[in-house]
Amino acid sequence: MDEKYMVNDILEGTKSTLKTYEGVIVEAENTNLRQTIQELRNSCETFQYDLFKVAQLKGYYTPASQASQEEINQVKTEVQS
Repeated sequence: MDEKYMVNDILEGTKSTLKTYEGVIVEAENTNLRQTIQELRNSCETFQYDLFKVAQLKGYYTPASQASQEEINQVKTEVQS
């Protein structure tokens, strides 16, 4: 298994974990539990972003192209209506 595959696999797994944290946070009634999961989520997001930057630097991951201002405005309009 090469490094590129492993990094991308970890990134995908981390995204899945973040979605799970999100689900737990919105369902948590206990304030202490909710806060703890939010802290775990924040830490996981930082890890994911740091690994993403490494993957991008090594050429393992190419992000989608930047949206134009026109595309951004169009989405804003659609969401607001």
